[in-house]
Amino acid sequence: MIDGHAHLNEIEDVEGALARAREIGITGIVAVGMDIASNQVTLALHQRFHHFVHPAVGYHPWSITPEGVEDNLAFIRENLAGCVALGEVGLDYQAKVKKKLQQEVLAKLLELAARENKPVILHTRFSQSRTLRMIKEAGIARAVFHWYSGPLDILREILRDGYLISATPALAYSPPHQAAIQAAPLDRILIETDSPVVYQEEKSEPAHLVVTVREVSRLKGMELSRVIETTTANSRDFFNI
Repeated sequence: MIDGHAHLNEIEDVEGALARAREIGITGIVAVGMDIASNQVTLALHQRFHHFVHPAVGYHPWSITPEGVEDNLAFIRENLAGCVALGEVGLDYQAKVKKKLQQEVLAKLLELAARENKPVILHTRFSQSRTLRMIKEAGIARAVFHWYSGPLDILREILRDGYLISATPALAYSPPHQAAIQAAPLDRILIETDSPVVYQEEKSEPAHLVVTVREVSRLKGMELSRVIETTTANSRDFFNI
């Protein structure tokens, strides 16, 4: 199994969390970043756990400030080539950051990803349609709509255009997320934890990937082994790992 999205920089006992992940059969973790500080930690963890932690650098819409844009873009420009993906990036229309600034930053980030031929890990809260349009205009070949819980008509467009969505432990209780995962074919789904996000009052870690695969198996009526085999292959192909 591969955890396709974790914020390892936010996990206190990261060594313990990685050990527990290995114990339950996880063979790799894609560690994402949100700003320069988290990107630096992600890259450092990759150096320590080279064949287990796969780095992505990003600039999350929550982290965007007018004065921080150029430094964050410069950091990503310098480090993206050595990473498996650009992420976490995207648009969040519930955030206080102005939509226009978010869109301008995302356009520049997508240009970098297209230039380096890197897949993109997308945050798309209340912005799925605009984000889809932007990645298509930027010529992005590979993108995953992280924790997709949006409209099913837009999901059909996402799938039609060749992109993926990801499943999280929120499948245990979130009807919109469940509906999306039920609608998407298994070969277009990545599994993840988004750890250490809190699910139903419990802080998560990569080992909670077992919840994700169990719920995908339940919702789709498929053998657990098939879900693990297919989603692992999906992640290896998507991230080229």
